[in-house]
Amino acid sequence: MNELDPPRIPAGWRARPASQQPVYPDAAELAAVTADLRGRPPLVFAGEVDSLRAQMAAASRGRAFVLMGGDCAETFRENTANHIRLKLQTILQMAAVLTYGASTPVVKIGRMAGQYAKPRSRADETRDGVTLPSYRGDSVNDHAFTPRARTPDPRRMLDAYLRAGTTLNLIRSFTMGGYADLREVHSWNRGFTANPAYKRFEAFAEEIDRAMRFMEAAGVDFDALRQVDFYSAHEALLLEYEDAMIRVDSRSGRLYDTSAHLLWVGERTRGPQDAHVTLLTGVHNPVGVKIGPDTGPHDVVALIDRLNPTGEAGRLSLITRMGAGRLREALPPLVEAVRADGRPVTWITDPMHGNTITADNGYKTRRFEAIMEEVRAFFEVHRALGTVPGGIHVELTGDDVTEVLGGGEHIDEAGLAERYETLVDPRLNHQQSLEMAFELAEMLKV
Repeated sequence: MNELDPPRIPAGWRARPASQQPVYPDAAELAAVTADLRGRPPLVFAGEVDSLRAQMAAASRGRAFVLMGGDCAETFRENTANHIRLKLQTILQMAAVLTYGASTPVVKIGRMAGQYAKPRSRADETRDGVTLPSYRGDSVNDHAFTPRARTPDPRRMLDAYLRAGTTLNLIRSFTMGGYADLREVHSWNRGFTANPAYKRFEAFAEEIDRAMRFMEAAGVDFDALRQVDFYSAHEALLLEYEDAMIRVDSRSGRLYDTSAHLLWVGERTRGPQDAHVTLLTGVHNPVGVKIGPDTGPHDVVALIDRLNPTGEAGRLSLITRMGAGRLREALPPLVEAVRADGRPVTWITDPMHGNTITADNGYKTRRFEAIMEEVRAFFEVHRALGTVPGGIHVELTGDDVTEVLGGGEHIDEAGLAERYETLVDPRLNHQQSLEMAFELAEMLKV
């Protein structure tokens, strides 16, 4: 990246409708923060981004499978080495199950190192007659319900940048330093032995060990197994932050959003002519768009026109979030429209957001079986139409939280209170994530 040249920001996004943006009380302070960000080093690099584009292209053709997972919203409080390691470990375990269990290369992407902002259904929140701005993620304001905490503070973007950088450094040390070596697969399961999913993984690890011993006896060089490619992704929600992180690659002259390898646009901000899509039209990163059950065929074609007009494989992913009860009806017309259009996309399922419910005791939650039913429906639709189910996008954590109902530990509504820790949306815990991976591996074998 050439850090000396001013980035040629895609023209026109500031004149477009921009929803879900915080209202900062001090415009001069916002300008100072974004100027500071423009002068800071990139968090990711052009070569890494290009490598991910190639792997996303492989997934669009059925030659790989995308596994994207992580917190609904990262928090500054949980930006610790242990939390990062456990999330990374969970994704690595899931990837191992998919790679070995289904003989499928897995593109590993974390909703990590930047997922510090979230869209909200309401701009304000009222408690006991007091109305304050909604919590929009730690890069905007604080979760505490006080006027000072809820006032959007642009300096939080600098904190988010620094925390994203330290997270990426730690991820790189783990994935490049041997921690992700498949020969270490047993060590990933230490301390997790009581649940059926963990016992199943332990038996699975024994199978990998036997395969490794066979390959070692056959003289296979294991050096390549010591390192894995692991990419970062987040929703490109805060336009000022994403704008400030765009850099020009000195080799190609292309623009890259260096805040993450992959950026996606949410269901609430995906208008083809709106600011979020407009900003991403000018960067070379692979991009995704969340699409819900009310999306029409003309909508997806319009998004392709804007974000991948020349039809480059690996550039655009359509991430479906429709709900288990609606996907089988809503998805086929979109798949058929894209197939008729001819330009490639990578189809990814987000089985989390369309299945959110409120339990009788007031907790925002999801049912594990509904999540898995949407995944099954996603595969069924693509198999029936002869298209490729290219990946999955899930909210998960490496901790043993109790936020999603069901799973092998049979979390019930009363159990939600035991370790309900999310500040926004409920996440799969470690054992539920493993259960999902084993079911996915069976689906991929077909």
